[in-house]
Amino acid sequence: MLKRLDRLQSDDFERAPAESREAGGFDLRDAINFAWRQWKFIAGVAALTLLIGALYIARQTPLFTASAQLLLEPQREKATGPDPILSEVALDLPAIESQIAVIRSTSLLRRVVVKERLVNDPEFGAGPAGAGGGVLASIRDFFSRSSPPPPPPRAGQANGADPTEIAPDVMQTILNVTGAVGVSRAGQALVLNVAFTSADPAKAARLANAVADAYVVDKLEARFEAAKRASAWLSDRLVELGQQLRASEEAVGRFRADNNLVASGGPSSQTLNQEQLGQLNGRLVAVRAETAEKKARLDLLEKVQASGGVVADLTDIANAGAIPDLRKQENDLKREEADLLARYSDRHPSVVNVRAQLADVHRAIAAEAARLAGDVKHDYDLTLARQQAVEKTLNEVTGQTDLDAAKTITLRELERNAAVNKTLFEEFLQRAKITEEQSTFEARDARIITPAQPPGAPSSPKTTQVLITSLLLGLMAGVGGACLIELLNAGFTTPRQVEELLELPLLASISKMEARDLTAEGGVLTIPEYPTVKPLSRFSEAFRSLRSAVQMSDVDNPPKTLMVTSTIPGEGKSTIAMTIASSAAQSGQRTLLVDADLRHPSISRYFKCDKSPGLVDYLVGDADLQSIVVSDEKLRLWVLPSGSKTKNPPDLLGSDRFKALMAALRQRFDLVVIDTPPIGPVVDPLLVSQVVDKTVFVVRWAATAREMVAHSIERMPGQRSVAGVVFNCVIDAQAQKYGKYAYSYYYGGRYYRKYYHE
Repeated sequence: MLKRLDRLQSDDFERAPAESREAGGFDLRDAINFAWRQWKFIAGVAALTLLIGALYIARQTPLFTASAQLLLEPQREKATGPDPILSEVALDLPAIESQIAVIRSTSLLRRVVVKERLVNDPEFGAGPAGAGGGVLASIRDFFSRSSPPPPPPRAGQANGADPTEIAPDVMQTILNVTGAVGVSRAGQALVLNVAFTSADPAKAARLANAVADAYVVDKLEARFEAAKRASAWLSDRLVELGQQLRASEEAVGRFRADNNLVASGGPSSQTLNQEQLGQLNGRLVAVRAETAEKKARLDLLEKVQASGGVVADLTDIANAGAIPDLRKQENDLKREEADLLARYSDRHPSVVNVRAQLADVHRAIAAEAARLAGDVKHDYDLTLARQQAVEKTLNEVTGQTDLDAAKTITLRELERNAAVNKTLFEEFLQRAKITEEQSTFEARDARIITPAQPPGAPSSPKTTQVLITSLLLGLMAGVGGACLIELLNAGFTTPRQVEELLELPLLASISKMEARDLTAEGGVLTIPEYPTVKPLSRFSEAFRSLRSAVQMSDVDNPPKTLMVTSTIPGEGKSTIAMTIASSAAQSGQRTLLVDADLRHPSISRYFKCDKSPGLVDYLVGDADLQSIVVSDEKLRLWVLPSGSKTKNPPDLLGSDRFKALMAALRQRFDLVVIDTPPIGPVVDPLLVSQVVDKTVFVVRWAATAREMVAHSIERMPGQRSVAGVVFNCVIDAQAQKYGKYAYSYYYGGRYYRKYYHE
């Protein structure tokens, strides 16, 4: 409960945003405050990058891009025949990518370079007029493509000796043109966009159409050349196949003549015998298969009979004839016999009668099985006879009745070779005719559906895109730099940082007072005098809030002795101590201000009593308390100066006499404010903190390093004695950007203006 009351003084308006940050990890208010703090830096970086983008646009040469559209058509016109040599090609994604590569190939662009005479072109040529031109360089920079260097000419080769050799100037021109050609697919359609970029819009359209025309012509020439090569190869192959067919037919004729097998019916008889041979071969295969099946059944039957098994149990026998019905009768009689035996003995007439019927059924099953076994043997004999008849007929047709096995095999091999050679020859002859027909008509694989037109606006530089990109990059760089600046700011800037790192409340935020702020009634006030002269000012209210927060840090035992210290010199701790004492005295409290900074007695110098006896003189026993305490009528408080110089301040401040002094002052005054040196360089505050009720830690806003403050507070003997932290020298205009309600700015709002005025 006490900790919650401590935080109420300075963190009422920060609690809700902090809870939202802990819950969601991101707070919109923090982002807005960050943008508010760093908007000048971010805007400056963005403006700089935007200026760079504008300069880049101003230095670029305007380029124009013209585009022609090509439609890729699969082959719908096909010559007769099952498998033509130039078959249809499926236009899938790899095939389309291949066509794009063809358009950008060196051989196709060489046609364009030669036809359009681009070698001496000022923009793309490699000659004196076009070498290293600024426009060409702009094109290469725009497309950002790196091209391989042209191949060096082979030594000892005369110009024009090799038709595939490309001259260096032509090759360089081709490379320049390649950088200006762009090919892409139009969505999912079989349409290619052929784009050409040039500084001249008319030239861009002309060369885009030239590239598209070259691709269409290249497709036609490639198809024609393929057909010619296929036709020549087939012609050569037909000569070889004709010779093989003649040789194989002559071999069959010689073999028949040597063995008296020459067909007497002429070509028609020979054809008839071949047809019969094919039919008989088919019948022979079927009969042999059936014979093998019957033989397998017969072998199984004989094996069962030889081993003494029951023939009726075989699957083919058990499911054939009358055996299924007899098996059913047998099962019925067995059930009836079982029922009778359950009631009568085995000599009962009914049992004897049933068993006689069973014996009759068994004999009938055996007789039926024997009959079916005979049928199997009979079926095998009939099938074997048919096979022998077909084989005999086949031998008669082929004239091999009296030939031995070796001659039969030889004749069949020769006839097969002749048949295969004849089939192959006829197929190649058909293919040759098809290829000849395909080479005579133009199969259109691609056509131009949209010719390129001169563009009306330049395609590069893309002004809007470059400016937007520059702006976005500038904003990203500005935000990144601003984040880096925030990270490099090692000081405390928000109450949340104090609470998270130090686990202490922020008691108050004291604004930085300029000379114009301290001017009143024609003179310049000191900061300790300000609450006395202007008690209703926001500055005075901040110190009243500070005193209230200190009192509520321990509600049950309000502190009466208060030590004020800091981490390093220059944080304004002495001014804070004097102003706290002045504010308390203004409220009517009997207040004593003790200057315990024996090394740099700023308070003693302020009250012009640095030459008077003081704390040091009392602790060494050279003066009594009544003689060293002085009263300041202007601020209405009592002051105990530091006194004489000493070389051992820690020994004096850690003495029992100092502890007794603090106990006596606690009894005589309502509030004792003690100013001590910074805790960073010396140990004096550590000794004083052991005899005071509470400690106020002064931190210069956005200046003192957080790690140093944390380390200084960790050195305190007991952190419970630290009432909290006071932000000093807060710059209002900058602090508001860290959270409008984080530093009690609501006192300056319109609602309080009629109550609090400067």
